[in-house]
Amino acid sequence: MKKYALLLLLAGLSTTVIAQKKAKKTAPPPPPAVVKKPLTHDVYDFWKDIPERVVSNNGQWFGYALNPQEGDGKIVFHNLTTNQADSVARGEGLKLSTDSEFAVFKIKPQLSLTKAAKRAKKKKDEMPKDSLGIYALSTKQLIKFPTVQSFKLPEKGGDWVAYLGESAKVKPDTSKRAASKRPKRESEDNGYRLVVRQLKSGTEKVFPFVTEYEVSKNGKRLAFASTGADSTKTGVYVFEPSSNKLILIHAGVPKHKFKKLSFDENGDQLAFVADLDTNAKVQIRLPKLFYWKTGDAMASRLVDETTQPAAQGWLVSNEYTPKFSKDGAKLFFGTNPKPIIQDTTLLTEEIVNVEVWHWQDTKLQTQQKVSLDRDRKKSYLALINLSDKKLVQLGSELIPESEMISEGNSEFIVGHSDVRYSNQHWDWNSKEDAYLISTKDGSKKLLKEKIYGNARVSPEGKYLYWFSNTDTSWLAHDIAANKTIQLTTNKGVKFYDEEDDHPDVPNAYGIAGWSKGDQFVLVNDRYDIWQIDPLNPGSAKKLTNGRPEKRVFRYERLDMEERNIELSKPLLLSTFHEPTKQTGFSQLSPALQLTKLYEGDFSVGNIVLKAKNADRYLFTKQTFKDYPDWYATDGTFKNITRITEANPQQSNYLWGSVEIVNWRAGDGTPLQGLLYKPENFDPTKKYPMMTYFYEKNADNVHTHYAPRPIRSYINFSYFTSNGYVVFVPDIVYKTGYPGQSAYNCIVPGVLSMIDKGFIDKDRIGISGHSWGGYQTAYLVTQTNLFKAAEAGAPVANMTSAYGGIRWDTGLSRQAQYERTQTRIGGTLWEKPMQYIENSPLFHAPKIQTPVLMMHNDDDGAVPWYQGIEFYMALKRLDKPVWMLNYNGEKHGLTKRQNMKDFAVRLYQYFDHYLKDAPAPSWMEEGLPLVEKGINQHLAPTVKATEASKLGGSGK
Repeated sequence: MKKYALLLLLAGLSTTVIAQKKAKKTAPPPPPAVVKKPLTHDVYDFWKDIPERVVSNNGQWFGYALNPQEGDGKIVFHNLTTNQADSVARGEGLKLSTDSEFAVFKIKPQLSLTKAAKRAKKKKDEMPKDSLGIYALSTKQLIKFPTVQSFKLPEKGGDWVAYLGESAKVKPDTSKRAASKRPKRESEDNGYRLVVRQLKSGTEKVFPFVTEYEVSKNGKRLAFASTGADSTKTGVYVFEPSSNKLILIHAGVPKHKFKKLSFDENGDQLAFVADLDTNAKVQIRLPKLFYWKTGDAMASRLVDETTQPAAQGWLVSNEYTPKFSKDGAKLFFGTNPKPIIQDTTLLTEEIVNVEVWHWQDTKLQTQQKVSLDRDRKKSYLALINLSDKKLVQLGSELIPESEMISEGNSEFIVGHSDVRYSNQHWDWNSKEDAYLISTKDGSKKLLKEKIYGNARVSPEGKYLYWFSNTDTSWLAHDIAANKTIQLTTNKGVKFYDEEDDHPDVPNAYGIAGWSKGDQFVLVNDRYDIWQIDPLNPGSAKKLTNGRPEKRVFRYERLDMEERNIELSKPLLLSTFHEPTKQTGFSQLSPALQLTKLYEGDFSVGNIVLKAKNADRYLFTKQTFKDYPDWYATDGTFKNITRITEANPQQSNYLWGSVEIVNWRAGDGTPLQGLLYKPENFDPTKKYPMMTYFYEKNADNVHTHYAPRPIRSYINFSYFTSNGYVVFVPDIVYKTGYPGQSAYNCIVPGVLSMIDKGFIDKDRIGISGHSWGGYQTAYLVTQTNLFKAAEAGAPVANMTSAYGGIRWDTGLSRQAQYERTQTRIGGTLWEKPMQYIENSPLFHAPKIQTPVLMMHNDDDGAVPWYQGIEFYMALKRLDKPVWMLNYNGEKHGLTKRQNMKDFAVRLYQYFDHYLKDAPAPSWMEEGLPLVEKGINQHLAPTVKATEASKLGGSGK
């Protein structure tokens, strides 16, 4: 009985427990922890950027493009009031209407369709085309228009858009009757269909065979040129969208060419350039300048080859877009000498192609080659005073550059000429003479000669100002008084770069701008902003007080059309605190009260967007971990809202952290650098370390590095994600000893990192490109501290590089070695030993470190024969060396497929030496030329795989 009673009791308890379990709601299990994975080369394509962004005038909308590195992106419309967003696939070129109601943009075809068409070798007119998208922001209604080439939206008014594109394809009539009368086809020469569409009503006006079109800023008028069809005659037209009024202002014939249409500020005047010669084979074209204003029945010819104001034989330029002065009283245009043409009767084998390098050339032949197309299109400024139609030539071959004063309203312009100094090829510093040129009669007066700097005119035209390199001071020249004024003296504070270590004149910290009426100029020193009165420089006033705590203040320009700084209104300033590297914003009141608005351990972007008609600001901030997404706030910066999240997938990947590190150089100089550590860093472990450098980088502690293929330098995020520590030391230089300076800073820095206890001293790599590539090559001749090195585009032999050319600019390389980055401080014949001692080539026998180079055969900065010299030396010495030459690429890679390939090879190389990964076939066996482009030899060989299993290198 007791046993039976016990069973009943247990049964009851069991029933009660079950009932309680049923009554109690079961809590859901916790979500599984995200297992993060290291970055791989497969992530590049889908990692996103925000290349376009715009805020509506009313501050309600923020539009931006969100694009993967490769693939189809989208345009996003974010309502800043409701915090809701919508998007349109593949949009680009976003513009918002002035009333903040519509967005207009292009829609790209799907990338897969474009690639498929390329593989199918489709003709140009068969390729997928762009479309136009018009999006109503409040209703989210999207309208698309196919095969659009371009569109224009008035900048400051109007509720319409004009777009140019192809007409809908019509199946051709193959009948005999149709063959006898072929319809006119749209083409680049014949023109395309122009549509003017009212954004609100949707009504359209269509014009056929349009070759050029332009809209006035205020949206009052549209001008276009048509080759004509049916009821539309060939010529130039003006259309008024508000009244639907169309005016033919110049009648022509189909072979006439019209270009460079340009309205004045109010849309009431129009100028354009016309080529009226119907013989397309004529080599020397004779452009004419035409002019129309409201009320004129037809445009009038203002200037042609017989009336142009320059020297006899000059022409009106068809390369310069006519420009009206702000007040509309003057029309500026271009002239140019009659071009020299080739004798077309000569056969190819009869033409002599020779360059004469003359010792008195003002520009080297290589410079002339680089600027050849630009020189052929060069225009020299002229004008017509529209009240009396008087023509005035302003520019000339001796005074080739012109700068308008007060947006062209002034009675003068300033001419700039470097002709007297352009043959000093060994000095890259700007030198010029400045002239005051009358817009009434073209008379010239020398304002200032031998200006060592880039002279510019103040907004109201009262002063010519520049930073004088030789004086290391800001100067201003009072144009009316013809007097030069020294604005800064550097006695109390320096207005030039205090830390510059080049054997050359230092650069300035720049200016913020001029106040209204050119009363004050706001000049930057290292930390602060100074208000200087050019009429009384001694009364200079410091507007900020950043120097005591080493905080840098800089003025933020919020209106891109701003000409003067309004000192009667609060000014937004960006801030940078040198000791902590914190950045943010402050506000400076008209009473000079400085208020900190926002500051922290991040880096704010150098662009701040402000809505034109609302208290709405948008800015970016970033850290090493955080992509520079956009944030919205008001003028107080108290409530900040994150708007974008470009890469949410980053949370699935291992990333890392960064910190500032300090050490002393070999000579005792205190230095800073950056140390990037892997995520989940364990100080008790030993990590392989990469060393990268280029001048100074410690201030970039909050810079974000998204994973992407390599253009020239390593990706820190990729390395930390894959278990590396990355060390980025700052370098300071001594004149004459760039190589030794690098050693003095970098090697003690690496040793101090080893002393921390978590770096594997036998697994340290080094990488640098260009200037960093040179120093990498030099360092491996002086130390065996590094297990492997990568030197991109290095200068190996300064004695041969000194006399060479920077092919992308055509400039002599001499200045680079004497006075700029290389810092030798003298010529090759003055300091031959410094050139030899600092050249890695002469120390090549001492190298015991494997070296990988990338040096491309179209490098326009460092001649690729420098890479060849280093490669041949190491090859002859039987030292492990590889050189990657991406054919046709320049100093840094630009083709995405090559960037991806280099990323793979560079990481394979370092993984092999620093992590014992199997060596790929290209490292073991090379890449035979017959297999170039077919087999990249990226897979490891059997030999390398077996060696890695045993912990060896396979060498």
